[in-house]
Amino acid sequence: MYYSNKDLRIEEMPIPKIGADELLVKVMASGICGSDVMEWYRKKKAPNVLGHEIAGEIVEVGQIFRSAYKKGDRVFVSHHVPCNECSYCKKGYHTLCDTLRTTNFEPGGFAEYIRIPKINIEKGGVYLLPQEMTFEEATFIEPLACVIRGQQLIKVQKGDTVLVLGSGISGLLHIQLAKVYGAEKIIATDINDYRLKAAEKLGADVIIRDNSQSPTPNLQPPITANRIIICTSALRAFKQAFYSVERAGTILFFAPTEPGIEIPLPLFELWNKQVTLISTYAAVSQDINESIELIRTHKIKVNEMITHRLKLEETGLGFQIVEQARNSIKVIIEPHTLCDYSPRK
Repeated sequence: MYYSNKDLRIEEMPIPKIGADELLVKVMASGICGSDVMEWYRKKKAPNVLGHEIAGEIVEVGQIFRSAYKKGDRVFVSHHVPCNECSYCKKGYHTLCDTLRTTNFEPGGFAEYIRIPKINIEKGGVYLLPQEMTFEEATFIEPLACVIRGQQLIKVQKGDTVLVLGSGISGLLHIQLAKVYGAEKIIATDINDYRLKAAEKLGADVIIRDNSQSPTPNLQPPITANRIIICTSALRAFKQAFYSVERAGTILFFAPTEPGIEIPLPLFELWNKQVTLISTYAAVSQDINESIELIRTHKIKVNEMITHRLKLEETGLGFQIVEQARNSIKVIIEPHTLCDYSPRK
């Protein structure tokens, strides 16, 4: 149960009861997302059980869905699903859909069992895992799907130079995907040597450590790119993007800032270079299906990104590790692994 980043408690809850049009899933693995530790975003809904990067096993099937699913099926479940009927969905902006932004399973994925509502099933939110995919690998389906949607929006393709600002989990997925999509050169930045080494290992052609704490961009050597992806909320990264974008280039705002944050735009330069600014949020079925296939075929390497596997009662420790962002990349909670609730020695 999340109260704040430094206050996550083990609380006993009854196993959810399901209706005839629902599923009960035993959570086998649940990844901690960077958004989970954005306290300004999460604390307003506390107390709450978080966790949306989940993989598990169906343990109970409501009568209505027994022809489609069975006990023992291994699944990934999307917490958000679009209605596919509103004006946003009809125009292709599925992740702006009110339905998508309000649906969820119950409770969140940092629990032993979750109830999957009818709408998540009917709107295509339940995916059978390929036999060769592990539960741990499946926790990357949702974050990779979000990355896919972002790169599809900015049309990363053969010959592009891609600058990824921030080499955390999303940045590393962007690096790998840009390589899959045929980018000619991929440049990665970060303030953390551990993550820069991971970026290099996973496909970055150039890595640049940003040593400065200055609010103004000064990365050396000077860098430019026609596709820039911002994977950090650090304001200087946004300024770096404006400074580095080439003519006819596109900047993708992948990571959000807190509400109310404002930064000046170099309007003439952006106008003169005909720069496109675009944001992205969440993912839908086509992104998820592509994500599953890329992980299944190991075109996107995810096992190399797992640095911590923790028990359910160590979720608080996991949040600290993710928030501190030191020698870690992907932290996964496994609720049914060594779940004895005894303190770690």
